[in-house]
Amino acid sequence: MTKPCIICVAITGSVPTKVDNPAVPITVSEQIESAHEAFEAGASIAHCHVRLDDGTPCSDPERFAHLKEGLQKHCPGMIIQFSTGGRSGAGSERGGMLPLRPDMASLSVGSNNFPTRVYENPPELISWLSSEMRTYQVVPEIEAFDMSHILHAIRMHEEGLLYGNLYVQFVMGVRNAMPADKEVFDFYVKTMQERAPDAEWCAAGIGPNQVVVNEWAIAAGGHTRTGLEDNIRWDKETLAPSNAALVRRAAGICEKYDRAVATHLQAREILGLVAAA
Repeated sequence: MTKPCIICVAITGSVPTKVDNPAVPITVSEQIESAHEAFEAGASIAHCHVRLDDGTPCSDPERFAHLKEGLQKHCPGMIIQFSTGGRSGAGSERGGMLPLRPDMASLSVGSNNFPTRVYENPPELISWLSSEMRTYQVVPEIEAFDMSHILHAIRMHEEGLLYGNLYVQFVMGVRNAMPADKEVFDFYVKTMQERAPDAEWCAAGIGPNQVVVNEWAIAAGGHTRTGLEDNIRWDKETLAPSNAALVRRAAGICEKYDRAVATHLQAREILGLVAAA
């Protein structure tokens, strides 16, 4: 039996604005509504950032708490994954929401270049974030922008530094970081299969690479991420109408490869997460 595919929806991120695409949800209420539509379309993980009402990214634990409460009410059972990324805070501010005990949180285990800056993840910050995740029983989703990040995550897991089961996401297509390259992708998959055969992996493509990487991941037996954080367009001429539309497109690719879309219950079982309260 083919393993169901987990679809993660990255609903807003820190960069896209309503000027870029009016469908980008900014406020907590908008994000809850958008996530609910995506949940009904097949997404079982909501990757979450929070913003100020003017769209400025932030790491305000109170906003994260309101978002978590709304998602639990309107998307019962959906896996809630908070971002600890560096665009919305610095240092320990990036993990200030972890005491809220989301199911998962993103964790970058190395630094790399972004389009206009260095995405800094120094060893001491990585150590602190992973320790906080262990303390609050939050499963990390490793966001790998480079081969070294995959190898470092595997080593951290082997050393007991990561809470729960190992889950690695390949992020491809960020300018100045790893491009969306099929040979590299295939090597990533091979590395996971050989060095961490019991782990699960996912892949995300940025911008026009989103649908390409969705298909690579689904065809190769992994899981995938979509959403307006990573891509605001449907095609060159058209803006994406919603997060739910992007999820439905990924679900359509699953159908093409005879893979069921994982329910939230199946996703929790695959990732080794406890059932939602």
